[in-house]
Amino acid sequence: MVKSFLILYLLFTIKILLSQNPQTVQAIDKGWQFKGLNDHSWLPAKVPGTVHTDLLANGVIKDPYYRLNEKKIQWIDKKDWLYQTSFNLDEESFNRENHELNFEGLDTYATIYLNDSQILKCNNMHRTYTVNVKPYLIEGKNVLRILLESPIRKGLALYDSLDYILPVSANDQAETGEVPGGKRINVHTRKAAYHYGWDWGPRLVTSGIWRPIKLYSWDDVRISDFSINTRLNEDVATVMAQVEIESSVKNINTLLELKLDEKTISTSKLRIQKGKQNFSIPIKIDNPQLWWPNGLGEQHLYSITVNLKRKEIVSRVSQNFGIRHISLIADSSLDQPNFYFTVNGIPTFAKGVNYIPQDLFLPSVKRTDYERILGAAADANMNMIRVWGGGVYEDNYFYELCDSLGLMVWQDFMFACAMYPGKTEFLENIKQEAIDNVKRLSKHPSIALWCGNNEVLAAWKRWGWEQTSIKEQSAEIAQKIWQSYDTLFHKILPSVVSQYHNQVDYWASSPSASEGLPEEYTHGDTHYWGVWWGKEPFQNFNTKISSFMSEYGFQSFPEYSSFKNYAEKEDRSIYSEVMKAHQRSSIGNATIEEYMNRSFRKPIDFEAQLYMSQLLQADGIQMGIEAHRRNKDKCMGSLYWQLNDCWPGASWSSIDYYGKWKALHYKVKESFAPVIISYEFVQDNLHITLVSDLNTPYRGELKITLSEFKGIEKIISWNQKVNLAANESKIVLTIPKEGLPNAEDQLYTYLQLTLTDKNGIRALKNIYFRPFKDLVLPRPKLSFEAEYHKDNTLQVTVKSVNYAKGVYVTCDSKHNFSDNFFDLPINGKKIVSIQLDPLSDVEEIVNSIQVRSLWNSMR
Repeated sequence: MVKSFLILYLLFTIKILLSQNPQTVQAIDKGWQFKGLNDHSWLPAKVPGTVHTDLLANGVIKDPYYRLNEKKIQWIDKKDWLYQTSFNLDEESFNRENHELNFEGLDTYATIYLNDSQILKCNNMHRTYTVNVKPYLIEGKNVLRILLESPIRKGLALYDSLDYILPVSANDQAETGEVPGGKRINVHTRKAAYHYGWDWGPRLVTSGIWRPIKLYSWDDVRISDFSINTRLNEDVATVMAQVEIESSVKNINTLLELKLDEKTISTSKLRIQKGKQNFSIPIKIDNPQLWWPNGLGEQHLYSITVNLKRKEIVSRVSQNFGIRHISLIADSSLDQPNFYFTVNGIPTFAKGVNYIPQDLFLPSVKRTDYERILGAAADANMNMIRVWGGGVYEDNYFYELCDSLGLMVWQDFMFACAMYPGKTEFLENIKQEAIDNVKRLSKHPSIALWCGNNEVLAAWKRWGWEQTSIKEQSAEIAQKIWQSYDTLFHKILPSVVSQYHNQVDYWASSPSASEGLPEEYTHGDTHYWGVWWGKEPFQNFNTKISSFMSEYGFQSFPEYSSFKNYAEKEDRSIYSEVMKAHQRSSIGNATIEEYMNRSFRKPIDFEAQLYMSQLLQADGIQMGIEAHRRNKDKCMGSLYWQLNDCWPGASWSSIDYYGKWKALHYKVKESFAPVIISYEFVQDNLHITLVSDLNTPYRGELKITLSEFKGIEKIISWNQKVNLAANESKIVLTIPKEGLPNAEDQLYTYLQLTLTDKNGIRALKNIYFRPFKDLVLPRPKLSFEAEYHKDNTLQVTVKSVNYAKGVYVTCDSKHNFSDNFFDLPINGKKIVSIQLDPLSDVEEIVNSIQVRSLWNSMR
C-alpha cells in the first residue's frame, strides 16, 4: 500500500515538473513532397513555396518570367495538387498537454489531413489558421497532407453561384488564363488579386503553402496573445501592455514579469483559471523618446518582454514598440489642405510611394529583398509607403524594417478595382481576415492608416460601374451591390480597426473625398492619371494638385542588362512579341514612344531607347513631386506609383525586378530631399522656388549661372541670400521673360542653380528652356577612371569636356552606383561608387564599365 502510494506520488511529482517546461515550437518545413492529385509520382517540394516554383525546381516547367513562357503554363491553376510530409514526436513531446498546428498562410483552397483525419478546410490566403491537434497526433511518425484545390475551378463555382454579375476591372486577365467564358473570378476568391494579372504583371494564379507551418506544444499555461497600446500626453507616455493567458486547467498560480529595455518594471502574482483571460499592465514613461518618420527625427524603439513563470519561465513574448501619435486630418469642410497626417502634433508632408508585392511567387521574396527595397525607399528620403490593396498583407519583417527606417505605412485592406459579394459567409471570412491582420500589425509604430480599398468607390461612382449595372442588370441589383460595399467598407472594416487598433485612423477608399463620396481635387486624396492614361503633358502636374496625391505615375523600360535576363537579341524591339508580353498596360509601349517623341529625337538603337525611356519617366515624375511640394500650402502628400516590380518588364516602377535603380529613383532622392530647388514657367516668366521640410528655419545662398553647353561656362552668374521659415515653400526669385535668353540662344544655353549653406552644397538644379529634342547638345567627350578600394568599393570618376546630359554609368554588377543619370557642366567631374561582392573579379568589372549620355543616344 505504501509502495503504491509512493509510486503514485512520484508519478504526480514528475507530471508537475514536466508541466513547467516552456512552450516549444517546431517548424514543419522538412521532407515535403508534392504531386498532381491524380498523378502517380511524388516530387520533392519546398515549404514555404508554391506549386509553380516546385515545378520549376523539378524541371517540369521553364522559368515563367522568361520570354513567352507565362502563356505555356496556364494549365497549372486548373489542377488540384497534393503536398505531404511527416514529422516525429518523441515520447516527451507527445505527452505535452497541448498541441496546436499553426498555418500562417495557405494559398488558397486547402484541406488539411493529419494521420488521415481531416482537421481543417481553408479558403482565404490572407488568414492565419490554428487547430488543436492533440486528438490526432501519435507518438513517433505523424503524416501531414494538404490538398490544394484549383482556385480557378473553385472561383468559377462561386461566380456561377451568384445570380448577378459583379463589376470587375480588366486587370483580371481571364482571356490569358483561358478561363471558360472569360469569367473574371478573382473577386470571388480571397486570394491576392494581382495573381490573376494586373496592368504591370502577368497572370500566374498560384497555389501553395506560402507561409510557415508550426507546431506549438505546451503544458498547462502559456501567453497566447500580446499587444501594446501607447498614449502620448505632453511629456508623459502611457503604455498599456495587454496580455492574454491561456490555461488548460484551473487554479494555476503564476508570476507575470514585465521588462522594459531589459529592466524589470512589474511583477504580478496571478491565479489563472481554465480558458483564456486578459490582463492589462499600465506602464508610465516620463519624457519618452519618440518615434519619428524618416528625416524628422530618430526612430526610437523600446523593447518589452513579458515572462510567464511558475518555478521557471514557461512562456515568453518580446516586442519592440515606438511611442508616437499619428493622426489623419480629413475634414472636407476645410479649405486645402484638408487631408494630411500629423506626427506627434506636427503636420507632416508625406513623401513616398506605392508598393506592390515583389514577386508572383511570394515565398521567393527573402529578408534581403525587403532590406534592399525598403532601404532604397528610405535612402531616397521617403517617409511613407503605401501597401496597395491588390496584393497581400506583408510579412512581419517588412513592418519591422519600416519601424526601424521611419517609413510610415499606409496599409490598404486587400480589395482593389472590383465590387465584392455580400454573402454572409463571405463577409464573415473577410471579418476574420481583417481581425487576423489588424491584430498582427497593430504593434508596429509605422502603421499610419488603414484604408478599406483601392479605387473601388472611384470605379462605382466615376468609372460608370453603377450606371452600367443599372442598365445591364437592374436598379435593384445595383443597390444590392452597393449595399455589400457599404456593409464591408463602412461597417465591418472600420469596426475591426476601432476594436483592435484604435490608435490609427481608417479611410474607406482611395481615392475619395470622404465616406461614400468619390475623389475631388479640393477634398480627400486623389489618383491623377491624366498623365499616362489621358496622355496629358507632364506640365499638367503643375496644375492638377489636390490635398493629397496618393497615386500618379509614368512608365519606363528596365535597363538593357535587366532586359537580357528575360529576353534574347531577336526581341530587341519594343513591338516584339516578348516586349509586348512583358508590357501589361493596354496603351503601354506606344504611349512611352509617344511621350518620348515629345521630348527627344529618335533613339539611335534599342538600348538607347530603354535608357531614354528612363530619362523621360524621371523628368515627368520629378515634375509632379516638385509641383506637390511647391504647393504645400494646399497639398500635403505625394505618393508616386510605383516603387518596385513583381516580374521583369515595362512598368511604372522606379526600381526594376532585378533591383536596379532606374533614373527615376535617383531623381526621387533629389526631389524628396529635405530642402530642394524647384521651378515653374508661368506665362514665360520663370519662378524659382525653394522648399523646406525642416522643422527649423533655413538659411543659405543661391547661385544662379547661365551657361552654354559648349564654349562659355559662365555667361552670367550671381548669388542671392535666401531665408526660409520652418516647413516653408517660397518663391525666392522671378526672372521675367525679358530677362531670359532669346529664342535662338535658348537652344545653346541652360541655367544652373546651386544652393549652398554652412554644410556645403545642399541642392542643384538645371533648367532648360526647350525640349531636349530641340537643344543643340555638343559631343560631351566623356572619360572615366576607376579605382578599387579595400572595403570592396569601386570608385569611378567621370569627366566631361563639354556639357553632358543624363550621364549613365553601368558595369557588370547587380548593385547600384551611388549616383547616376546626372548632368555634367563644361569641364565637369563627378565621382560615383559602387559596392562589390567580396569575391568579385575587379578587373572584369572595370573592363565592363560603360558611360553614355543623351548626346550619344539620340539621332
